[in-house]
Amino acid sequence: MSHSAMGNHTTLTDFIFLGFSDVPDLQEFLFGMFLIIYLVILMGNSLIIIITQVDPSLQTPMYFFLGNFSFLEICYVSVTVPRLLTDLCRQNRSISFLACAVQMYFFLVFGATECFILTAMAYDRYVAICNPLLYPLIMNSRLCIHLAAGCWSTGIPVHIGFTYLIFSLPFCGSTQLNHFFCDIPPILQLACGDTFAIEILVYVISVLVVTIPFMLILGSYVKIISTILKLPTAAGRAKAFSTCSSHLVVVALFFGSGIITYLRPKSSHSTGMDKFLSLFYTIVTPMFNPIIYCLRNKDVLVALKKFLPKWIVL
Repeated sequence: MSHSAMGNHTTLTDFIFLGFSDVPDLQEFLFGMFLIIYLVILMGNSLIIIITQVDPSLQTPMYFFLGNFSFLEICYVSVTVPRLLTDLCRQNRSISFLACAVQMYFFLVFGATECFILTAMAYDRYVAICNPLLYPLIMNSRLCIHLAAGCWSTGIPVHIGFTYLIFSLPFCGSTQLNHFFCDIPPILQLACGDTFAIEILVYVISVLVVTIPFMLILGSYVKIISTILKLPTAAGRAKAFSTCSSHLVVVALFFGSGIITYLRPKSSHSTGMDKFLSLFYTIVTPMFNPIIYCLRNKDVLVALKKFLPKWIVL
């Protein structure tokens, strides 16, 4: 660890993840569990990407966004889980300043993209249910590609500046990061000097990236549900709601844990709780996505039944 004296400040070159070192007896169990979850996420989401590409009945805007979402989930978990798995197997858990900044940057960008794609998916369901006759006209392939491109690119410039600001804070004293990846709250705890301006910025960006998309999704669902309730037959209502229910479950899981983590007051942050919530939105939600979409969605189930036997025979 190189330290250069600068008055009271020392320049740190790396952080040390504490991760789950407070439960030494559980390291092997946690490694096994996270490895299985990671493999489930990779295989489940890859399967969704493949079937939405090869099955003609899934060549619709809804599944175009689902394919994008599944690819995003693979990127999102790959920012944190491989590093977590290697840390569970070794004693030296240090991460360089630069690697930490890069990890935080990609984690924030993919997290923001996830919020935006979930919003685009809600808009797609809104148009499908509230304007079914205009649906093919509104959700044309050009709009879908533009929406997806916007979702993927919007977070990139914002988070370059944001990550730079966080890592240009002075860090002194402890190098121990009581977390399993470089997330904002644990990094800010190690910064010395005044972090008030950055904390305000965290709130502002959280509102733009998390709260506004969440409100747009809620607004879409208020209109969707009121439209569904007006449908004349119970079968029609059930069918309309079944196309939205999987998306609604995913939204509740992802946004719920994200909002609690980033928007609750600093005084109520406890490290154990932060780690648990982080596990929820970094690992648990991405694992549930393919399961929720495959089990709750008849079209995906039918496509899987057609696709898997061919694949197994090969």
